[in-house]
Amino acid sequence: MDSIYKIIDVVGTSRNSWEEAAKNAVETAGKSLEDLRIAEVVKLDMVIEKGKVVAYRSRVNISFKYRSEG
Repeated sequence: MDSIYKIIDVVGTSRNSWEEAAKNAVETAGKSLEDLRIAEVVKLDMVIEKGKVVAYRSRVNISFKYRSEG
């Protein structure tokens, strides 16, 4: 049986690390989406305030199984 997957783009944040930011993105998305399959980190950046890094951000593409109605 063939499957179709939808991909969404989410951004997670963390005060500690990019890894934690990516994990936060996936786990938060998993609370409202079902059947998550793959998460791909596509961009990393940081929030800087007064010359200091205050947060890490990870942009993540997440795929999940698409269910057509009917």
